[in-house]
Amino acid sequence: MIDNLSLPELVAQMFVVRASGYLFDHQIRYPEWEPTASKLRYYLENLGVGGVILVGGSAAELAVRSHQLQSWAKFPLLLAADIEEGVGQRFAGATWFGPPMAIAEVARHDAGKADRYAEQMGAVTAIEARAIGLNWILAPVVDVNNNPDNPVINVRAFGETPEIVSKLAAAFIRGAGPHPVLTTAKHFPGHGDTAVDSHLELPVLPHSPARLAEVELPPFVEAMAAGVDAVMSAHLLIPAWDAQFPATLSRKILIGKLREELGFEGLIVTDALVMGAIANKYGANEAAVLAAEAGADVLLMPLDPEGAILAVCEAVTQGRLSIAQIKESVKRIWEAKIKVGLSISDPPQPPLAKGESKNLQSTDSIDLSLLANPDSRATAADILRNSLKFGGNLPLQVSKSPENQLLRNLIVVDDVLGCEFLGNHTPAIAVPEQFGYKLQLIDDRTGAIADNAGAEDFSPTLLQIFIRGNCFRGSAGLTQAAQDLFKKLLKTGELQAVLIYGSPYVLEQFLPHLPPSIPYVFCFGQMPVAQSLALEVLFGIEATGNA
Repeated sequence: MIDNLSLPELVAQMFVVRASGYLFDHQIRYPEWEPTASKLRYYLENLGVGGVILVGGSAAELAVRSHQLQSWAKFPLLLAADIEEGVGQRFAGATWFGPPMAIAEVARHDAGKADRYAEQMGAVTAIEARAIGLNWILAPVVDVNNNPDNPVINVRAFGETPEIVSKLAAAFIRGAGPHPVLTTAKHFPGHGDTAVDSHLELPVLPHSPARLAEVELPPFVEAMAAGVDAVMSAHLLIPAWDAQFPATLSRKILIGKLREELGFEGLIVTDALVMGAIANKYGANEAAVLAAEAGADVLLMPLDPEGAILAVCEAVTQGRLSIAQIKESVKRIWEAKIKVGLSISDPPQPPLAKGESKNLQSTDSIDLSLLANPDSRATAADILRNSLKFGGNLPLQVSKSPENQLLRNLIVVDDVLGCEFLGNHTPAIAVPEQFGYKLQLIDDRTGAIADNAGAEDFSPTLLQIFIRGNCFRGSAGLTQAAQDLFKKLLKTGELQAVLIYGSPYVLEQFLPHLPPSIPYVFCFGQMPVAQSLALEVLFGIEATGNA
């Protein structure tokens, strides 16, 4: 069948484009990256791109959306998502697990239980992905996060040592294995020991080959042994292996190391080509050509899909790339599609007439009962509960304040406009309100917040901080302004208790300065169930939340 495809059709199969998970154009949140319906349909129906990566919307919407996209496609699609923390991380309503590092915390006390949790997480993620039409899980992260200043991996990693990351990532892959989905080990050869966000600029990994073999590579080796289907490249410069090109664009690394030395035979997929580490230097189209030359099978999220396809085709006609290599990549892609149950037709289907639709399985067959069932949600809650950290005088005793004083619930977030896990109904706000606390919400990046967060009168303050590593943020810790706020509350005696959701490294910033009597609770998760669990410990009550 591959021999019957034209060069543009072959090349288009190598591309996975980004799209909004929402159904309507007016809901698109990132118009620079997410095409309108008509443009997306053109990519799928006319160009014949190989897949789509989806972000946004509810799980129920995604079930309809995935059916819609398959109906538009010239060839059946790989439908992918970055669901490292379960389907609910990206698509509301499904099971949302805490970050993988929470399971690493469980492993400190009970390695067997952590192993079971990771395997259950993989199984639930796979089942729920398939339930809404996804067939490619862009997880697990197998980076070893041994740099506390890492702004982008952080709690997305399964731990800080190659041993624990290898064990838990392999368990996740085993859990997903029996289900018709692809799994992905990322970001090769390891993004854990960096202090630069590759979404913004190119990090450099300065380690020797011996150190890379000792720390960075073992989790990838274990992931391959566990049967991982794909490996995602990292946008990193590794001078010990290639002083010229970052891993994503390096044939020495993708072919020399990953294929030849490690013997990986599955899909090699790039990290998103729109990321600053690559796009800023190489440009949208040349980056795609270089990645294909380096040996990548799947080119993820080009900024201009049509231009990138044309550029790769031109590279073939100019002799930069061999048609044989393109066909080898497409063969791997089609083998992956067959594995997840897609039927590759020959010849390709002609574009549909306006209003016509393919005879695909009806959306009436979607079984939403597979999403967020009680057992899955209980497992997600247990992982968070078993990884809590707390201390000080617990539970917090709340006494009625004098009439001229307010109890203050001061919440600091790292992105107040993108904070979907907070609302008037969520426990972090609703539970303290029951005790008489008044809300004050502050963005961590706001300047001089210590000056703006005070009250004229002494205010006993419950401080809740939501900070973790996030893409495009550039850091994973407290800003200086937030640190100043904490010190001010300590100095004035206003600080009653601290709750931290997200990064354990933020907790480590606090603990040396926190008087032993002041209670604190840390939870790896930030979603409502995480808030419930933390507040239950703080107040010694059964908090209300979506547990």
